[in-house]
Amino acid sequence: MATPRTIAVVTGTRAEYGLLEPVLQAIENRATLKLRLIVAGAHLTSGSLRDIRFRYRPSDQVRMDTGSGTRREYAEAVGQGISLFTRLFDKPEPRPEFVLVLGDRIEAFAATTAASLSGLRVAHMHGGDRAEGVSDEAMRHAMSKLAHLHLPATAQSKERLLRMGENPECVHVVGSPAADGLADVMPAADAPEVIVLQHPVGDHEPIERERMLGTLEATDHYDRLVFQPNHDPGFGGIVAAIRAKKPRTASHVPRKRFLELIKGARLIVGNSSAGLIEAAILGTPCVNIGPRQAGRERCENVIDCDYGRQSVADAVSTAESLDRQTFRHPYGKGDTGSRVADLLATVNLKQLPVRKQNAY
Repeated sequence: MATPRTIAVVTGTRAEYGLLEPVLQAIENRATLKLRLIVAGAHLTSGSLRDIRFRYRPSDQVRMDTGSGTRREYAEAVGQGISLFTRLFDKPEPRPEFVLVLGDRIEAFAATTAASLSGLRVAHMHGGDRAEGVSDEAMRHAMSKLAHLHLPATAQSKERLLRMGENPECVHVVGSPAADGLADVMPAADAPEVIVLQHPVGDHEPIERERMLGTLEATDHYDRLVFQPNHDPGFGGIVAAIRAKKPRTASHVPRKRFLELIKGARLIVGNSSAGLIEAAILGTPCVNIGPRQAGRERCENVIDCDYGRQSVADAVSTAESLDRQTFRHPYGKGDTGSRVADLLATVNLKQLPVRKQNAY
């Protein structure tokens, strides 16, 4: 029997880990693959390792200290992460056949850079997407140029990768792991009317605070649950607004519970990709605020608006008029985990050279 291929999977945040779980499970279930889970970044700096029950035991940890979350500290954390991932990948234990990353976070960017420069193949999920974020889109496309096996979620994302010069034989539409298992989600009986989940976009904390205050004021008369933001530049301003208004909050819930809350809620309000992907599949209308998700594919559950109390309140009123339904979406059939594992197990490595060349 051939030696199983080692797949090093990198996760840096709680939300990302939830998305990766069906992929991790599919890798673990295949005798021809060996899982190596690497946790980094926010898992180690925001206390979420204490919050998450990892179903699969982490093999390694990479501590990237983002400090208080300024842009300078984020840039320094990337440099630190590249160095630490490089040392990790240079260990004498079997080097991974693939380093698997998802999306556009700084932890995944650091791991991708280190792996590519160390002569390892990178498999990238959710490449080719558009979403402005803090500097998310630039990092995501940079990761695509470093990656060797592309696993985009949608046909539009595949087309962008091809236009970037990626080899068509290395680009496989697999859907989004966010869709895996959603057909079985039941609405939480204690779900709030409104879920608020608003992340910073990298502006100064007083600006982020005022934006969040507007969102909280617009949703103040609803039964709501407000989630704490990502540990991104500007997050302190959002946290300050939450503390000032004192709504019911949550810092982390298991993914299954999070999906049940979305399924049971009347609306999700903020700027999380969950409003554009999971909420659409679960049939929950979404009010998407500001530019963070600019460019991302939208389903009919999304009402876009600007920051500010009145703008958000008007959008909430419009979203409430939408019929709950399973909205049409481009994110696959809920089998992404198994499709990714199949590709990782069967792709011909001799036809996937580490040295890359543009296809045009």
